[in-house]
Amino acid sequence: MKDKCLKKLSGNKLSLLVMLVVMIFIIMLISLAIAGGVTFFMISLNIIPSVPVNRHIVIIIYMVLVSLITGTILARFGGARFFLRQINELAEATKEVAAGNFDVRMKTGLAKELNPISNCFNEMAKELSNIETLRTDFVKNISHEFKTPIASIRGFARRLKKGALTDEQRKEYLDIIISESERLSRLSRNVLLMSSLESTEKFTEKNKYSLDEQIRRTVLLLEPQILKRQVNVDISADAVEIFADEEMLSHLWINIIDNAIKFSPADSTIRITLECANDTVIVVVTDQGIGMNDEVKKRIFDKFYQGDQSRATEGNGLGLSLAKRILELEKGFVEVESEPGKGTSIKVLLLLREN
Repeated sequence: MKDKCLKKLSGNKLSLLVMLVVMIFIIMLISLAIAGGVTFFMISLNIIPSVPVNRHIVIIIYMVLVSLITGTILARFGGARFFLRQINELAEATKEVAAGNFDVRMKTGLAKELNPISNCFNEMAKELSNIETLRTDFVKNISHEFKTPIASIRGFARRLKKGALTDEQRKEYLDIIISESERLSRLSRNVLLMSSLESTEKFTEKNKYSLDEQIRRTVLLLEPQILKRQVNVDISADAVEIFADEEMLSHLWINIIDNAIKFSPADSTIRITLECANDTVIVVVTDQGIGMNDEVKKRIFDKFYQGDQSRATEGNGLGLSLAKRILELEKGFVEVESEPGKGTSIKVLLLLREN
């Protein structure tokens, strides 16, 4: 949006300058004509001295004074209303935005050279409104995500405090408290990481390392989830060394592979392939899970969005949002192919080395 507005404004600089010059020239002509007429009238009435030597000086002085007065009046009540109206409206609209009203919009006026400024202001106000909406939604979502496990922990802790429970019930309640505590811990880490990534312009801690080994280590790290879901993981990876932020890419693979595990049925297979084509690394994670329809595919990278609400307690809807942001900072891309009941394939493309 910024580049687009700057392009529009720079393209109208010449026409804006021409309009200013023409307006000043017109005001000068009118002022001189009125000044000449008034001066001639005053000479006719012998108000101006008739001495030839002093007459020219007096005439010039009177013409200058009349021109200044006339030009000021014309600029105040003519040019200002026509040319400065939108600027005054822009100033008022800016005050509204500063006060928190992002719904204010500028109207385009007669001074077409100023219309690009009005359009850019409207685009800015729209973007600020969207950001405010996202911020509000984020606060609501994060409050809900924290509220649910805290309420669960509090409720089961109170039951444990009352006593009179069997060993099986006590074990079940403790397992739930541990699970909800871990969920809170993951949520806190993801929120902090997302906040850090959103305020980051680029990764600076880059180094050269083995990408295939990193993916294998990620699978080993997720082995408890793999065993719990009773799924198989098949890895086919070429030996590839990449120049990137190793820690951030580790978060990327954890979130993508963990998501595939979460939506895979028992005894199914998750296939992970890694290959290098020219200067591009291609990683594909394919599962045999429930798949997604087009609506879910459009929103899987949105914060806190969870397409399958039956598994809402297994995540917080931030994993793929983090993955997308990491890819943006690494100048990578992600492609998603999925059909309901036919599984999902997520393809990640990364540059082999920094340009």
